[in-house]
Amino acid sequence: MAKFLTIGYGDQAGYDGTPRELRDAAHAQDAALVTRGAVMGMAGTPIQVRNHQADGVRTESGAYLRSDLPVAGFAVIEARDAHEAIRMVATTPCAIAYGVVEVWPLIEPPTT
Repeated sequence: MAKFLTIGYGDQAGYDGTPRELRDAAHAQDAALVTRGAVMGMAGTPIQVRNHQADGVRTESGAYLRSDLPVAGFAVIEARDAHEAIRMVATTPCAIAYGVVEVWPLIEPPTT
């Protein structure tokens, strides 16, 4: 099975504008993904870390990437392929509540 990182973007207004029964079903899909082994969590405040040429660690509070919607959460899921991963997240809260979910294939480094 391949691994995928999913990043959910969404805001409270989009969530609140989605009917409760759809939100409840979306949360049930999140729970099903966790039962299936997904590692899932909500996004906290990010910290940027830099250590250019190992000359000393510098940190900065806040996201490096910018988007119209805030990052709401992350998950690592396993699926046969990208098509299955897309089907798995298509009914999760961010996907149905006027947000978006990105699906990133995780390419594991070769073992030596």
